[in-house]
Amino acid sequence: MDFTLTDDRRMLKDTLSRYLSDKYGMEHRNKVAYETPYHDPAKWAELAELGALFALAPEDKGGFGGQGFDISVVFEELGRALCPEPVLGSLMAARLLGAAGGDMEPLLSGEVIHAVAVDELDAPYDPADMAATAEAKGDGHVLSGRKTAVYGGQAAQVFLVAAMLNGKPALFEVQAGDAQTVTYGMMDGGGAAELMLDATPAKLLMADAGDALADAQNAGVLALCSEAVGLMEVTHAITVDYMKQRKQFGVPIGKFQVLQHRAVDMLTEIEQARSMVIKLASELDGPEAGRFAAMTKALIGEAARLVAEEAIQMHGGIAMTWEYPVSHYAKRLVMLDHQLGDTDHHLGRVIEGYAA
Repeated sequence: MDFTLTDDRRMLKDTLSRYLSDKYGMEHRNKVAYETPYHDPAKWAELAELGALFALAPEDKGGFGGQGFDISVVFEELGRALCPEPVLGSLMAARLLGAAGGDMEPLLSGEVIHAVAVDELDAPYDPADMAATAEAKGDGHVLSGRKTAVYGGQAAQVFLVAAMLNGKPALFEVQAGDAQTVTYGMMDGGGAAELMLDATPAKLLMADAGDALADAQNAGVLALCSEAVGLMEVTHAITVDYMKQRKQFGVPIGKFQVLQHRAVDMLTEIEQARSMVIKLASELDGPEAGRFAAMTKALIGEAARLVAEEAIQMHGGIAMTWEYPVSHYAKRLVMLDHQLGDTDHHLGRVIEGYAA
């Protein structure tokens, strides 16, 4: 199998890499990631202008990509830069709107920020267990319930909300001004929101959205795992560079064989993670996408924690300081495991799949 990127994807990768390196340095990132609105609206517009969002949708939906490898390229570069922009919500919304036949142009142009509200306190990962409900009222519908940890919800103008309708998960569009939201910053940077629904007016997009929601979550898992690969590679590179410079007993600590072995172990985990991302990207639109998404998320959740912990240990106390980049990369690597299902959840999905 040829893993070489196409010319278009290579151009997209290089463009995003240069832009994020020049315009989204660590100092700027830390300033915007932890202060309201927990991202940079001006940089969001520039990313959209570069085509980062159009790469998330196929040509017949108004984009120029939309395949697994397009998603992987975009999110790996976002991970390298530790970028807190709410692109994940746009990706998942693009998959849902594409399935529902909705208007994609405002989303892909970056004009309207979308967030996807599925998770609930008692149903964190599985839409089939949702308590949020919808009922018909007049010419439309109203929603009741609460959605939790809506990533990117602090900046969203439109929410795509999953709720039960006639016993099935359905998909609705809710304007941010019609819903009550509680916004907050995440400990690893970026923002999220709690969405309170109390007879909230909503537009029905899909009456039976189970498959579309599963597809959006699989795409989201691919995005997070690709981001993790970018995060881990930068963390490893910073650690190796530190080992070459930090001296103990008059020699660089990189000369110590035990630390060399640990650095190689980190690299082995990263390469295995990249292989799983490649496999998931190739299977994203196939019938086994859910199985490969679960396998990849379970493996990368463990690998990301290992890389984060090893980097901190091999650096020593400096890696825990706010000013040093590794502390922020490590936080993101650990917290990323809890988005769209943690390691235990996805390992359970893998086991159930083989048992079936």
